[in-house]
Amino acid sequence: MQLLVDYIPIVAFILAYFYKDIFFATGVLMAVMPVVLVLQWLMTKKINKIYAASTVLVLVLGGATVIFRNPIFLYWKPTVLNWLIAIVFLGSQWIGDKTIVQRMLGTAAELNRNQWLRLNQIWVVFFSVIGGINLYVAYNFSEAFWVKFKLFGMLGITLVFVIIQSIWLTLTTQKNATAAEDSET
Repeated sequence: MQLLVDYIPIVAFILAYFYKDIFFATGVLMAVMPVVLVLQWLMTKKINKIYAASTVLVLVLGGATVIFRNPIFLYWKPTVLNWLIAIVFLGSQWIGDKTIVQRMLGTAAELNRNQWLRLNQIWVVFFSVIGGINLYVAYNFSEAFWVKFKLFGMLGITLVFVIIQSIWLTLTTQKNATAAEDSET
């Protein structure tokens, strides 16, 4: 259910974009995201920090897009968000006992400290690269292509990344379990 709620703003943006234009769609996005943030809080009694940061970026960069009638501000939003997430993931290697990836996936896999660090670094690279790809698309393709890429391309790249990560986690966890069994005998 939460995943469906997260996609309400994106769907509203896409529909508004194809109904009118980027500026109308940006206004719709700016109106919908805070409402969804409140809905999330009402449903879970928690604030999703990434979604909250995304909402702030939409309000700031979306506001600049509408005021200056220049979509480039909105184009930068996914990049800024992904690069901020990359910085937070990178910083988590030195702040606290566990990396963010370990906090997120710690119950799903048995990894040693170096493996958690490696996985965390892979996420840092992923967020950095996806931010760069967004800028490449924004500056080298049409606005309509960027809008479609934002929904389908970024989602597709993320799904492929998660599938590859899941395979790696499964194989690594199995390898660790086998190594633990071998050391016991």
